[in-house]
Amino acid sequence: MNTRLKVLFLPQLGNDPQWQDEVVQAVTPEHDLSIYDHAKPLAEQFAGVEAVLDTGGSVGTRAMYDAAVDARLWQVLGTGLDHVDIGYMKTKRFAISNTPGLFSAIGLAESAMMHILMLAHRYHETQANFAARLLHKPLGMELVGKVLAIVGFGASGQELARRARSFGMRIHAVDVRPIESAVLEEIQPEFLGSPDDVDEMLRNCDFLSVHLHLTPDTRYFIDARRIALLKPTAYVINVARGALIDEAALYAALEEDRLAGAGLDVFSHEPPDPDLPVYRRQNVVVTPHTAGSTDGTARRRAGVALENLNRIARGDELLYRVDR
Repeated sequence: MNTRLKVLFLPQLGNDPQWQDEVVQAVTPEHDLSIYDHAKPLAEQFAGVEAVLDTGGSVGTRAMYDAAVDARLWQVLGTGLDHVDIGYMKTKRFAISNTPGLFSAIGLAESAMMHILMLAHRYHETQANFAARLLHKPLGMELVGKVLAIVGFGASGQELARRARSFGMRIHAVDVRPIESAVLEEIQPEFLGSPDDVDEMLRNCDFLSVHLHLTPDTRYFIDARRIALLKPTAYVINVARGALIDEAALYAALEEDRLAGAGLDVFSHEPPDPDLPVYRRQNVVVTPHTAGSTDGTARRRAGVALENLNRIARGDELLYRVDR
């Protein structure tokens, strides 16, 4: 049996070149990899392709799925599937796998912690004062003893908790599933509850960070009612998916000074409008959906892709299938 597969990589236009470089370096020693060219005819590029590597899952189209008649795997190099046409893909012959959250968790956690620190130490004000040659202001806020509420205590939520604990923060979290005892012994959250406990947790937190998959059930999970439960001294962090939070309600709370601030890496509509007044507030920190865009994430996702390609070549069961 030929162990070298014909593989087609779909890069996302505008992505950092390292995403592509990591895939090329991981895959080409063992398989025949080609890079999809949007300027060339689609059909001839998919001819004979046995596996497709789709950056983020958002590059693939129905025309591509139809053309992948010889494919045995469509590997999504991303975690969330909210923007992937899974229903249509399931009508095809290929298996579908993703790269779960554990492979991007460190980047997401580091970014969330960065937003927390920037807000606590009033980053925008420091920059304005630096430019104005004003010293010793503003007065920052120490994180020791502050309550961090984590909604979704999976891989990225746990990684954030590890980092926040090192700053002396008190960890409160909720999740829909039981958390492994080893994780609880290591992180030792002060409170761990179920979705029924979300409202009470929000009332008592200083920082809220959301770490959920976006599904019909979690869309606007943090809605206007729940935003109103937060203390006016609380901050909201979102590095997961924009539509987990009702942005209109969040922005209204910020503009009306009913919240202390927000750190946002993701938005309901991307790219967002940078001219919105809320993004120019000194208590709002924004980044352009880069939380998971790290060298480590790129390397680990490429490693998953290679492992699944090798599993196809050996006839073994695939990892992280999402089509079942």
